[in-house]
Amino acid sequence: MNSSDAIVQLRGVSRYFGGVTALDNVNFSCKAGSIHGILGENGAGKSTLIKILSGVLGASEGQILNNGKQVSYRSTAEATADGIVCIFQELSLVPDLTVAENIFIDQPPRRMGMIDNRKQRQMAVELLARIKCEDVDPDAHIRELSLSRRQMIEIAKALAKNPRVLILDEATSALTSNDVETVYDLMNELRADGVACIFISHRMKEVDALCDRLSVFRNGQHIQSFDKGGLNETEIVQLMIGREITAQYPPKRSTPIGETTLSVSSLRWENSLKGVDLQVNAGEIVGLGGLDGQGHKELLLGLFGALRGMTGEITFQGGTYKPSSPAQSKRQGLALVPEDRKTEGLMLEMSIGDNILLPNYKSVSQAGVINGRLANEAIAKAIELLQIKVGSADDPVETLSGGNQQKVVIAKWLMLNPDIILLNDPTRGIDVGTKQEIYRLMRDLVEAGKSVLLYSTDYAELIGCCDRVCVMYDGRIVSELEGDTLTEEAIVAASLNIHKDDPA
Repeated sequence: MNSSDAIVQLRGVSRYFGGVTALDNVNFSCKAGSIHGILGENGAGKSTLIKILSGVLGASEGQILNNGKQVSYRSTAEATADGIVCIFQELSLVPDLTVAENIFIDQPPRRMGMIDNRKQRQMAVELLARIKCEDVDPDAHIRELSLSRRQMIEIAKALAKNPRVLILDEATSALTSNDVETVYDLMNELRADGVACIFISHRMKEVDALCDRLSVFRNGQHIQSFDKGGLNETEIVQLMIGREITAQYPPKRSTPIGETTLSVSSLRWENSLKGVDLQVNAGEIVGLGGLDGQGHKELLLGLFGALRGMTGEITFQGGTYKPSSPAQSKRQGLALVPEDRKTEGLMLEMSIGDNILLPNYKSVSQAGVINGRLANEAIAKAIELLQIKVGSADDPVETLSGGNQQKVVIAKWLMLNPDIILLNDPTRGIDVGTKQEIYRLMRDLVEAGKSVLLYSTDYAELIGCCDRVCVMYDGRIVSELEGDTLTEEAIVAASLNIHKDDPA
């Protein structure tokens, strides 16, 4: 790319954290009216790059140029004032404020020095219509919304700032398929209006659908930039991980299926579960498929004892099971990896080691007192088992990359040696290398006689990982697919409750 075409540029930019090099002499540029994809594993330097561009961090070395002018932002407010807005993977919304208040939290409309609530609400309604979220009440509190809707509000909040450079960090990973299409349309509109979009995603289908140009990062270095179509997917992945890739998904079941671990009959809860029937056997991965909001999350939460008032019959390990609390479910031999690792799975300011020990204190205690030797051995074992990349187990878990944070969430539950592991979209926002590690781990668990119940928004993942897939629609399981019937076409059809014998 000719440097004169670039709206933002990095020249020889490095960033150090103590003795760790997060970015190493990076040269990068993005031009107006384009969508530029950034690819790389977790820990490759992508997050550091966008934090420097958006004013969260300063560069240790090098130059940053915006429209040819050298800049050095000391805050996100300075970057925003200069037209650079970032939608981070971690939501920045205030749960107890309304949708309208969150969208305009930085720059609310004013009248006579006071916030003009009427105008703020009107402007919020207009933005909600633009992102096709007319169903969202601008007066609703953020805590009342689903994760997908919260992510869309984060996007509306960014659009309210009229960016010239919009950075999206895994902004589609929590969205429903309909919302993803809306984001596609928005980005295409912004590109047509001359806005530069920098797009980070681990979903190659999204990158291929949207981006004009791609840049690959690895170990803090800018490896290569190229126009879309310049390299095929296998070549791109090899650049990302620095080695040839083996099969993405491990071979399916090589041991005989075991006895039934979990059996569910006529499970109901409020308006989300309307009579779920499900069976999970030892030695298999059972997938949950379907469009978002069909009861998958509630099913997993209910099985883990996090819902009150659930009815129906559940048998676990041959006996009647009535989940009344997560603590009880944990004792019975169930583990849940939740949807949002940052708000539901981790205590971000606590250390990596303490997060691993949270459900495991009893196993490392003697007479009610934590045994330091046992605790350190358990932490070291968990880090080794999941190959978690850490400097020290005493570091805050928030210092880890997203993929390594997810490994911590999984590790803390595996230390309990559960019989069944409930996984809620565990690879969302995770790089391809870490995904492969998690896929292998799931397969190793079931080969050892455990059971895995996996909900995923990635249909290819369900097909590649699962022995069976149960598709949910409107709070029920409407189809069970396996073998030759387990195809993306069949999952999509069942997700829409379309049957082959239905008239066209």
